[in-house]
Amino acid sequence: MKTTQVAAQTYTIREHTQTAYALSQSLRKLRNTGFRAIELSGIGPISASEIKRMMDDEGLTCCASHESEEALFGNPDTVIERMQMLGCPLAVYPWPGDRRFDSLDTVLSFARRLNETGRNLRKAGIAFAYHNHHMEFIRVRNRPALEVLFDEADPVLVKAELDTYWVQFGGGNPVNWCDRLKGRLAVLHMKDYAIHPDRQVVFAEVGSGNLEWPAIIAAADRAGCSWFVIEQDTCPGDPFASLKKSYDYVMANLARGQD
Repeated sequence: MKTTQVAAQTYTIREHTQTAYALSQSLRKLRNTGFRAIELSGIGPISASEIKRMMDDEGLTCCASHESEEALFGNPDTVIERMQMLGCPLAVYPWPGDRRFDSLDTVLSFARRLNETGRNLRKAGIAFAYHNHHMEFIRVRNRPALEVLFDEADPVLVKAELDTYWVQFGGGNPVNWCDRLKGRLAVLHMKDYAIHPDRQVVFAEVGSGNLEWPAIIAAADRAGCSWFVIEQDTCPGDPFASLKKSYDYVMANLARGQD
């Protein structure tokens, strides 16, 4: 992982991105922290052209963007137009909603829909990736549904955005999954996994939890991962402080190469 491959997920700061003014201030804070790239999610109703202008003002690039199922499946042309406005090369399917993964037919049908979307986007030069959570680790025909889904989805059309926290939460091994996704791992979501004193599992700043980051990063590098995106779904206090803590750990202990 090179320093230039590290990005911030704006979902972490979603409470500070709902208006144009708040977003502009937030992007400045991220740039001052050291980030040079972001992945978009949780943004308020702000036009893609305005977001692009704000990113340009701060010297930030957009490495990926979470887009809704409604747009990806129902109107991919709008996604293509948005990605082109943002200068963003990768659209991500972020969340399966109430979709169940305990039926083989359902998983196979879903894989076909992902392939169709990936094909539509690829014609316009936009890559497409699927972001996992924990529910895809339910077993179908004695295999994790996520394994079936990626086996059935075309690796050329459907890349992976692997979330370390949710893999661990689902009972998987992030290192093994990076190796499994060699050649199609577009983005690694770097989220740590910790145990709170009240015995609950919690999101944590990278380096503050129990995940074995050197081994995970080495596996992601072997898989050809393009972007390493720092994210924290919930933070104990100021989300900008959590992102900075994670960023500082990553730069000091995991990233290599010159800025």
